[in-house]
Amino acid sequence: MSESVTLPLHMRRSAFDPDPELSAMREEEGVRRVPTMFGLDAWVVSRYADVREVLGDPARFSNGQGMAFRAAGRPQYSEEQLRTMRAGNLLAFDPPEHTRLRRMLTPEFTMRRMRRLEPRIHEIVQDHLDAMERGGPPADLVSAFALPIPSLVICELLGVPYADRGDFQRRTGTLLNLSKPVEERMAASLEQRSYMAGLVARAQADPGDDMLGMLVREHGDDLSIDELVGIAGLLLLAGHETTSNMLGLGTLALLRHPDQLDLLRKEPERIGATVEELLRWLSIVHAGTGKVTTTEVELSGTRIPAGELVICALPAANRDPAFIADPDRLDIARGDLGHVAFGHGVHHCLGAPLARMEMRIAFPALFERFPGLRETGATPEFRSFNVVYGLTRLEVAW
Repeated sequence: MSESVTLPLHMRRSAFDPDPELSAMREEEGVRRVPTMFGLDAWVVSRYADVREVLGDPARFSNGQGMAFRAAGRPQYSEEQLRTMRAGNLLAFDPPEHTRLRRMLTPEFTMRRMRRLEPRIHEIVQDHLDAMERGGPPADLVSAFALPIPSLVICELLGVPYADRGDFQRRTGTLLNLSKPVEERMAASLEQRSYMAGLVARAQADPGDDMLGMLVREHGDDLSIDELVGIAGLLLLAGHETTSNMLGLGTLALLRHPDQLDLLRKEPERIGATVEELLRWLSIVHAGTGKVTTTEVELSGTRIPAGELVICALPAANRDPAFIADPDRLDIARGDLGHVAFGHGVHHCLGAPLARMEMRIAFPALFERFPGLRETGATPEFRSFNVVYGLTRLEVAW
């Protein structure tokens, strides 16, 4: 069976671009009910204005009710088990519970706090460029650069031993890969929770200067162990998966748009705008979390009853001509125009300042170190079935 048939509509891509059918659906209907890979239907919302409306209204579009939907073939857990697995996962809650959890983390992700990390991120980037240079071409940019840099940064920030990265990356890869059997993905989730529980126990016994230590010291009385485990697990997963795929896919996008790369080289002050345009144009998170309607709603003239699953197609929204002119063109001169690659509203990505900083440091350093960076001719490997789009391999030379 072809990939375009097995993948749900909102996850289909043609290299960098949303599938033409998804773009056509945005122009013609805006909202369509489609089957998912989980044995249930969902309403896919594709227009920029509608997506912002959904993401901006947790009262009518609930994250917290998503646990009510059981995927076909998914192991049946008791309510108590589901509560434990959900604890601390900010994406699984609505205000005010979401607000309580997020308030404890927000101070750690301010730009002021992130700037303290900046010298260390520069060091990490340079260390990996040194290793690439020593190894010589060709190199796999994903394994040599794009994946290890965000992994090391989030490990240091959280207090996770970097030596454990192979195991947690394997578990994360299984968890986010929708082509894997549900049982296998759930087993990886439980294994990851068990691993994080060990780290939390260690932080409780001896809280360090990292984020886990801070949460234990400052909020240990307000957070249950399950909540600490859930928060740490979400930050570890989100902190390395998203930025690493932006670095890999973003590098390929710039290599395939040499006019844009030349402009960035001539005017390096455009790096901030470049990062925003790559975020918009690539939209590596297909949809974020599914929402459940708490009442009947209307989007683009389509009525959706209460209790229905709604999925926001972020790549389609970010390529909506009603949002931005000539949306399919990569143009780093645009600057930040309000894309929804990091989401919108109360669930807007908490780690966005860190991700932006890593990309603003890593992209210029890579192209400065290797001015002749190019593809070798080997076909890049796209990870189509993953919750986070990206590359599994990108062979480069210089």
